[in-house]
Amino acid sequence: MLNKNRDFQTFLGCDKNYNEADVVIFGAGYDATTSNKPGSRFAPSLMRLESYGLETYSPALDKDLEEDAKIYDAGDLELYGRAETVLDAIEVTTAQILADGKTPFMIGGEHLVTLGGVRAALKKHPNLHIVHLDAHTDLRDDYMGEPLSHATVIKRCLDLVGNDRVYQHGIRSGTKEEFALASNLRKTLPPKDVPVYLTLDLDVLDPSAFCGTGTPEAGGLTYLELMAKLKEAMELNIVALDMVELAPNYDQSGVSTATACKVLREMLLML
Repeated sequence: MLNKNRDFQTFLGCDKNYNEADVVIFGAGYDATTSNKPGSRFAPSLMRLESYGLETYSPALDKDLEEDAKIYDAGDLELYGRAETVLDAIEVTTAQILADGKTPFMIGGEHLVTLGGVRAALKKHPNLHIVHLDAHTDLRDDYMGEPLSHATVIKRCLDLVGNDRVYQHGIRSGTKEEFALASNLRKTLPPKDVPVYLTLDLDVLDPSAFCGTGTPEAGGLTYLELMAKLKEAMELNIVALDMVELAPNYDQSGVSTATACKVLREMLLML
């Protein structure tokens, strides 16, 4: 259920009234299908706390969260139980935000949570395209017999929208079969006149810049390379989006959480 009566510390600068907001962020702290190291369930709440180490102003964009954006932080969903139950709750929340004419921005959690958001966005926008930034293909049909997993999430999305509506960037890990399937996906970003769901798995970053994740993969993007790609992607018709897979307990320095917070600030201002 979407929280419209805030009684918690919000993410930095995301304290506008729900009715006036253009963007609504909410946490989906679920990591029950994580295949390597769990802990991404703690990301949304810790990001709120650590965000106050940032300024609301972005010098790169010359914009300020307080002055140039209208964002409402709806807090975290209470997620528990089977994956389908969790996905249903995410879908209902995303659909409500979309129905209210706002852009939903979900903070995971593991990558499976994306499927709930995509389901809701697809019902409102039948021509939905997906932009997927990640280290991993996430195109397995099942993982150890389980069709709902953070390792299968993009395959489940692909089942809904088709190969020609999914674009991937940053991929450097997966099975031979997954890479064969990925070769049939879009080779360019979607056109600017179609609705787009953007999903950012933060392990697209190189572990030297972002080690706080359950499945780090060498050979990734630098922070500046990610920003350049996001600027390109955020010029599209983004109707819903998410950021997933920060597992803050695997980086005791706090750098990964700080990086995730800054990426979120920049993405919100790009919107």
